[in-house]
Amino acid sequence: MPHPATTIQETGGAIAPHLMRLLEFVEPSREDVCLDVARGAGPMPAALGPRVRHLTAVEAKPVPARAGGRRTATVEFGTGPVRLPGEGDLPASARRDAYAGPPARRGSPDGATIRADATRLPYQDDTFSLVTARFSLYNLGDPEHVLRELLRVCRPGGRLIIADLVRGNLAGAERDRIERLRDPDHPGTPSIARLTEMITSAGASIRRLDVFTVERPIEPWLEGARDAVAADRIREALTDEVDGGPRTGAKPRIIGGELWFTQSWAHVAAEPI
Repeated sequence: MPHPATTIQETGGAIAPHLMRLLEFVEPSREDVCLDVARGAGPMPAALGPRVRHLTAVEAKPVPARAGGRRTATVEFGTGPVRLPGEGDLPASARRDAYAGPPARRGSPDGATIRADATRLPYQDDTFSLVTARFSLYNLGDPEHVLRELLRVCRPGGRLIIADLVRGNLAGAERDRIERLRDPDHPGTPSIARLTEMITSAGASIRRLDVFTVERPIEPWLEGARDAVAADRIREALTDEVDGGPRTGAKPRIIGGELWFTQSWAHVAAEPI
């Protein structure tokens, strides 16, 4: 059963348990030259910056909207609590020094923020020892093309870290129905097997994999719905399931009088071949 994921207060800031789990998985080094690619401003630069020698943060251009549609933020993790399984087992080091050191270094050496196309990064081959992309892969262009570009700028022996939503290899497609009610442009949630297959096909070897379930309150997530009607349809579908109705794949529950649902997240560590 997932446990409540409270924010841990540290000197100079606070960090959520799900981000601490990712940081521990990344295993950043003081010798790392790191590139973080995200859609918009994400939390990774602030978390990774004090732990590496140099960090470049790219705020990548979003995918153009399809004709007749609009592009919304498919995933939004900055609002609302989450529940993680086994969060109490996180290493003490992750809790102790999550915000140790100076403020994160963002962008180029002169501090500017870099904005670029994730399928055409403005860096030479083999530039970075650590490349990270958190909940961005499917929003920045063709994911296979993005993966090849992330691997291109990663040095031999370096690490590419992908954090994204997944579904179990045996899970049905009904889960994506809820996602597409919220965002008609949602590209579909890949299975774990599909995500790892794309990474290996792009030219990498999988080194480590961390897959786990997260519970989230529905209301902060529904702030990204295309309209109030879509949000109401999602609430109705999840409430019906709680009452014994058709399954949505979201495994909803009522916690403290609020409607919560589940997502599966994966952290993948890969090395260029």
